[in-house]
Amino acid sequence: MAYKLSRLAPGSYDVLLHGVIIASLVRSGETHSATWTAELLLDLPPGERPAPFTELEHTFGSLEEAQRWLGDAQIRGAGGED
Repeated sequence: MAYKLSRLAPGSYDVLLHGVIIASLVRSGETHSATWTAELLLDLPPGERPAPFTELEHTFGSLEEAQRWLGDAQIRGAGGED
């Protein structure tokens, strides 16, 4: 899968698959103890969810962890990490 992240604001990204926004990735909490949540925008049944989404929401301990999970998704339109 060819995922890309498009930065909206600090701590907020659109998740694109083949140029289509399919999910959001947002940071919750303080920067040093933040969690990141990837959430599909459509409530798709399990068999129709794009890999690696097995649930509608997945939580991560860092932006880098979420990027790796999304197949090393590249960040588009960002001057750096949040």
